[in-house]
Parts: sequence; structure tokens; C-alpha cells
Amino acid sequence: MAKLYFRYGTMDSAKTLNMLAVAHNYRKQGKSVKLLKPRLDDRFGAEMIRSRSGLEAEADLLLDPDVEIDPDAFQGVDCVLVDEAQFLPEHQIDALRAITISPGVPVICYGLRTDFQTRLFPGSRRLLELADSIEEVKVTCQYCGRKAVFNLRLIGGVAATEGPQILLGADDEYVPVCPAHYFELTAEASAQ
Repeated sequence: MAKLYFRYGTMDSAKTLNMLAVAHNYRKQGKSVKLLKPRLDDRFGAEMIRSRSGLEAEADLLLDPDVEIDPDAFQGVDCVLVDEAQFLPEHQIDALRAITISPGVPVICYGLRTDFQTRLFPGSRRLLELADSIEEVKVTCQYCGRKAVFNLRLIGGVAATEGPQILLGADDEYVPVCPAHYFELTAEASAQ
């Protein structure tokens, strides 16, 4: 049986770059790959998937929250790759799981595990519940050499502790941080 993979990491951990490299390798071998992403992520245009390094590809399927994914539409596909999977609703994660069973296509989802308040995104929560393989894409803390595990949102250089869960197009307001720096900087911001 094909597997459902969840490859998560903080901002700036090269998740999309990794996904596009996987797509390239499949295609180089003459295999069929489908790239999916939530329509919500329109930072580079609705159809484009782009890494911060500049590598890009056009999405084959844009997912609105109310779209039902039909597993039969993936017959003959060798791999399904999903960018920004944290933004998908649970029913779409369930449908991605179904694709691995019938027609039996591996699905690799890339995304954030938690938001800037260390809370799971709904799509990430469901992936953690259903995935056969959970892999961390690692990066170091913005302020030290330790492993980053949280996304720190900065507003005017100060850690944000409140605000909307989703803030697209504000890449320069997020930094990957280790737990020590996350809790130190958010405590300082809360004390002000």
C-alpha cells in the first residue's frame, strides 16, 4: 500500500524547495506527478508554487476549502505532492489518505506543524493523526545554532502574541526559532 507522508518544518526550512526537487526527480524519470496547493496561498499568484530560492512550478490542482477531492482522478499518477498542507481542511486530508489506498498513489504533504502561537493548524493535526511517515525538515534558530521548532511572528521587531492564525505574504515578519528564544521573546512582548 502507498503511504501518506507529512514533511513539516518551520518557516524558512526549505519545505517547498524540497517538494519541487522531488517533483523534478519524478518527472526526470518519466513519472507522473500532480502538484496540489490550497487556493488560499496566492502569494505568488493562485496557480504558482514558489520556493524562497526562486524554484517554481505551476500547481495542477488548486484546493478551495469546500472542494471534494476525488481519489479516482489520480489513476495513473505516480505521486501526489501537496504544498502548504496545513491550510487544508480535515476532509481533504482524509481524501488524500484515501488516494494512498485506492488508486494506491503515494501522497507527500509539506507544511507547517504549528502557527506563531504554537497551536496546530487543522490540516497539520489531521496529518499527524493519519500519516504513515512524519518527517521534520530542519533549520536552525534565527538567534542561535539550536534547532528551530517554532515560528515567531514579529511586528515592528517585537514578538507577536496575538493576531490571526493565517497571515499570508508576510514572510519577513516570521523567523524560525528554538523553544528558548520563542518563550523568552514572547514573554518579553507580553510583559510590555
